[in-house]
Amino acid sequence: MKIFSIAILHAPPSGATTVLSTASDLTSFSFFQRGSVQEFMTFFARTVAERTQEGQRQSVQEREYTFHSYNRGGAEQIAAVIICDQEYPVRPAFSLLSKILDDFTSKVPQSSYSNPGSISFPDIENYIQKYQDPTQADSIMRVQQELDETKIVLHKTIESVLQRGEKLDNLVDRSNALSAQSKMFYKTAKKQNSCCVLM
Repeated sequence: MKIFSIAILHAPPSGATTVLSTASDLTSFSFFQRGSVQEFMTFFARTVAERTQEGQRQSVQEREYTFHSYNRGGAEQIAAVIICDQEYPVRPAFSLLSKILDDFTSKVPQSSYSNPGSISFPDIENYIQKYQDPTQADSIMRVQQELDETKIVLHKTIESVLQRGEKLDNLVDRSNALSAQSKMFYKTAKKQNSCCVLM
């Protein structure tokens, strides 16, 4: 999963779309390709932002790249575009777009949008580095990852218990919680080398 570029753009309904702030991570391209790749990414970000309706979100795929765009519209008339590979999940991408636009509008005055060369928004560099990991952008995805990690630990614990077959046999024999029928089933299943020993 990789984010290649983030762009914040002024996208008025009529008139040219201009890039207000941008950051790129082009380390996966050769040094000699980076200038051309950057130009194309800026061109595509502007094109996708222009074609995203005010108040809408959309994703556009082109070859191995996905462009996620959010045109907030409103009084600010700003949009943001993330260019990433197709493996980067959609929901964290849109969470990140909303977060970037909130941060940008709180720190950069709207009056400076007419002079994009004067805009300073260094936080965009932090965003592109930090959010290479999509779990940083989406708390729901982070919770899911934690649950998955818990399942892995649980599976490891069960596997370690199952590897100690002799001790498990002793536990079954001594257990008061299991009926004689359940104990017989366990022994029969173990003799038949069944995969469902614990059932």
